[in-house]
Amino acid sequence: MKLLLFDVDGTLVSTGGAGVRALNRTFEQLYEIPEAMSAIDPAGKTDPAIVREIFHERLERDCSEDELQTVCQAYLRVLPEEVSQSTQYRVMPGVTEFLRVARSRQHVMIGLGTGNLEVGARIKLERADLNDFFPFGGFGSDSEDRSEVLRIAAWRAQDRGGCGLNREAVFVIGDTERDIEAGRKAGMTTVAVATGHADVKRLRRAEPDFVLSDFRDAAPLLEAIEAA
Repeated sequence: MKLLLFDVDGTLVSTGGAGVRALNRTFEQLYEIPEAMSAIDPAGKTDPAIVREIFHERLERDCSEDELQTVCQAYLRVLPEEVSQSTQYRVMPGVTEFLRVARSRQHVMIGLGTGNLEVGARIKLERADLNDFFPFGGFGSDSEDRSEVLRIAAWRAQDRGGCGLNREAVFVIGDTERDIEAGRKAGMTTVAVATGHADVKRLRRAEPDFVLSDFRDAAPLLEAIEAA
């Protein structure tokens, strides 16, 4: 069995900043903090970790678990509106065709390995009708640690598939150096795709196992998946 675990933002879709706007709205509503995300780089981080970072940067303190849950639930209430109204929402080049081909391969499972809260990930993918490709995954709502998110996704894949997984046969696919770092820490094969803010040259410096310009450039990756 082979497993492909996909990041969401910058890898599968771009929401055109919908998540950032939703968090900004949330912190303005709850704490009267405008533009709370202005000093935060969310790339490759889990949603709970981003919320904690905002507390440290803007309120100069940590948040309680109750506060974290309150912020996350408020964020999820406004996110659908931001995603649906985003004029720059788009699916990354070649994604849908790559997913169709990968899903058609024997012994290949597809899931999510994302820092998004699970509900948030589903909201972001729903507009592009991509959720059916991902029946399971690991999410920021499972853990604040990205490598643990990936391990959880792999455990769920094993439960669904009824068989063990060699970690080298788990392909972690993302668009940031943090995705690569988390995949390497989890002992998995790392695939960087230059559809986010980092270009191929920058991603190569993080030493992933594979680098793609976008999913139209994925034939060598498909061959490697078959051979794993």
